[in-house]
Amino acid sequence: MVDKLTLAEKDKKYIWHPFTQMKDWEQEDIVIIERGKGIKLIDVDGREYYDGVSSLWVNIHGHRKEEIDRAIISQLGRIAHSTFLGLSNVPAIELAEKLVAITPASLTRVFYSDSGSEAVEIALKMAYQYWQQKENPCPGKTKFLTLTNAYHGDTIGAVSVGGIDLFHATYRPLLFETRKVPSPYCYRCPYERDKESCSRECLQYIERVLQEEHESIAAFVVEPLIQGAAGMLTSPPGFLKAVRDLCTRYGVLLIVDEVATGFGRTGKMFACEHEGVQPDLMAVAKGITGGYLPLAATLTTEEVYRAFYGEYEEKKTFFHGHSYTGNQLACAAALANLRLFEEEKLLEGLGEKIKVVEEELTGIAELPHVGEVRQCGMMVGIELVQDKAEKTPYPWKDKTGYRVCLEARRRGMIIRPLGDVIVFMPPLASSCDDLRVMLNIIKASIETVTG
Repeated sequence: MVDKLTLAEKDKKYIWHPFTQMKDWEQEDIVIIERGKGIKLIDVDGREYYDGVSSLWVNIHGHRKEEIDRAIISQLGRIAHSTFLGLSNVPAIELAEKLVAITPASLTRVFYSDSGSEAVEIALKMAYQYWQQKENPCPGKTKFLTLTNAYHGDTIGAVSVGGIDLFHATYRPLLFETRKVPSPYCYRCPYERDKESCSRECLQYIERVLQEEHESIAAFVVEPLIQGAAGMLTSPPGFLKAVRDLCTRYGVLLIVDEVATGFGRTGKMFACEHEGVQPDLMAVAKGITGGYLPLAATLTTEEVYRAFYGEYEEKKTFFHGHSYTGNQLACAAALANLRLFEEEKLLEGLGEKIKVVEEELTGIAELPHVGEVRQCGMMVGIELVQDKAEKTPYPWKDKTGYRVCLEARRRGMIIRPLGDVIVFMPPLASSCDDLRVMLNIIKASIETVTG
């Protein structure tokens, strides 16, 4: 029998949790997870919870998926890890071939890392260095174009191209400068338009910036279709395709951050597919191993790769790497994850599930303190407001979103807020019935907390 009290005391004494105000944490009755099964998490008291955010957007097929368990155990019987610097390994090679096959056709090369932040950081370094040493160098192209409300990770480079003051403002003196343009936050449109009167001013603004400043811009970094950590902000149809066309027209690389949107979350394997976009660089992570082990990858075009190709003495090498780059256990898990997509025809079955989520969200959208519901496939954000007509947010001190998530936990589901946006991002393996139950828990929790 696990001594929960002792574990809780040790947690509060020794651990510093991410994105957590520890003063609140130390006053709470914390949940300590001991095991998982399917789409449920089970704590040390034996209580079960729906995993409503896929263990921070990573879990695809559920916990203790036999095929992934077996793949990791089989690989462990061979070797757990060997360096990727000066050596290669079987699962990393097989996975790279598979990633090139399933990602947009423009992408032909795979560079491994350990997290989404690192995958983005690598893309930034590659894009910067590309312009410095391509066949006809453009040394003036040193800046990055980014969106407000962007989130690309927590390393210094990734934070530099981010745009959420809550997360990033403190570190501004450490960051490199970027050129920011307004993101398409349609609910709180900076141009005071609604969906009916939208004239795509955000795209017009981006075009003006590119027209005037393209000679100094190395790349445009975007989260395709939906900005996750910003509160699940969905882009209007055609926005991503228009951004791709503008980058092509003005000679700027397009980096797509598919860390959150990749591996089926939007209804297709990658969000780029919805609008037929071919990026120059793509960052993937989170769902790549089905939620089992840390792994990430940055994919590039052959043109970007060739800018680093040369004689040894030219020193064009991409001098970047990590101790666990191309880790065999993680790559074996990723290969099993991708096989499951095919064997279980997971993407083909998502249409019905997405429709169920959409139907259940209709009732939630009608609640008096729900300002807007945003959905992109299986990614959902529910923005809570104090006054629906005026779109007035709740005071920060009220911790409304936080309290809704605590109420959901009491009702048997783990979710996390982004401020007062309730995020719902369940494992893709969730059944239609499971989805209905989870969304009813969210609805009841919102009603209880907001009155």
